[in-house]
Amino acid sequence: MPVSPPASHAPFYDPGHFQPQDSVGYLMRKVLSSIRTQADARVATHDLTYAQWLPLYKLSHGGETTVACLARDLETDPASMTRALDRLEAKGLVVRERSTTDRRVVQLALTEEGRTVAALVPAVLSEVLNGHLTGFSHEEWQCLLGMLRRMLANGEALRQQAVHPLDTPR
Repeated sequence: MPVSPPASHAPFYDPGHFQPQDSVGYLMRKVLSSIRTQADARVATHDLTYAQWLPLYKLSHGGETTVACLARDLETDPASMTRALDRLEAKGLVVRERSTTDRRVVQLALTEEGRTVAALVPAVLSEVLNGHLTGFSHEEWQCLLGMLRRMLANGEALRQQAVHPLDTPR
């Protein structure tokens, strides 16, 4: 996937005229902050914070269930993840189980109550996201998803170039 625009297109941003309020990154961060704030307000009725409901929801989908893997997947540090999991464990929503094959590994699992609470998250996120998409047509929503996926792919290509700078054509 292309990382830079085709030669016929001028760059979108010019350092001499850069305005933060027009930055895609700034706007995406503001939108994410708004989504998180609205979702937090709704899950607060269940005595949860963003730092707690996000790993709870992630654990409900299976996959990696160690603190390190969860922290990496949710882009937070292991210490913060451990604190959030400590709180979830104190609330009876998560349990830690030592691996039977490797005693050094501690797996995380939802309790029955944890599964019940995690099941509430999709409705909250759907309500919040739909609120943020008010006035968008179905086609605009699909276009936005496609553009964001393209940006992620371009970002991954940039990351790969940084990891393997000699592999890129000059």
